[in-house]
Amino acid sequence: MLSTVLSVILAIIGVILCIAVLLQSNRSAGLGAVSAASSDSYWSKNKGNSMEGSLARITKILGAAFMIIALVISFI
Repeated sequence: MLSTVLSVILAIIGVILCIAVLLQSNRSAGLGAVSAASSDSYWSKNKGNSMEGSLARITKILGAAFMIIALVISFI
């Protein structure tokens, strides 16, 4: 019973994780990223409050939850 519930939760987290990863913007900016990364701008200091920062935080949390639940399922 517990294994089934955790498997359903794992599937839901997996789908949401895929959506969160696909919604993130492309970060390959070429050589322009070198000069942009070294400067401290208002945008870089407040990135966590933006949509990109929220998606990155959600991706990290869901990724950790996915790994933990997968590990728990493997021990059951």
